[in-house]
Amino acid sequence: MVLETERLYLREMNPEDAESFYLLNLDPEVVKYTGDKPFENAEEARQFLKNYDQYKKYGFGRWAVIRKEDGAFLGWCGLKYTPALGEVDVGFRLFRKYWNQGYATESARACVEWGLDQPEVDEIIGRAMKENTASIRVLEKIGMTFHGEFDFERHPGLLYKIERPQI
Repeated sequence: MVLETERLYLREMNPEDAESFYLLNLDPEVVKYTGDKPFENAEEARQFLKNYDQYKKYGFGRWAVIRKEDGAFLGWCGLKYTPALGEVDVGFRLFRKYWNQGYATESARACVEWGLDQPEVDEIIGRAMKENTASIRVLEKIGMTFHGEFDFERHPGLLYKIERPQI
């Protein structure tokens, strides 16, 4: 386990999560605003997870979101470092049946707080397609502020940021 919130555990994803990871990305509503294509099958998801190197390279990544009460895999949330941009971003993706229950906000807030406690992370960004109002609400609820528009997979996108407080 990496993080714990009131209702959730966040832990590193592993190849055993492949079936859930595959099914999550299979839902067109879940990936609607991501620009991502679904995996062809659970084995492709397993290979992706097996080769996922963010944890080893940077000490963080996208983490499995597990509900404490029953151990259910709700989806993922976490930070990602993109070397080409020199940026750390927060992302989240949950099964539709767990939407509108505060899980995305709870897990994203925990990830951002954790990230800003790391000495090498000065700011975290969040990106969302303009029409993805639910994700935008999450970014705002966790304290991010609007910083401009950008091209998100040929769709209007919004950029949000939060910085480590200066003491």
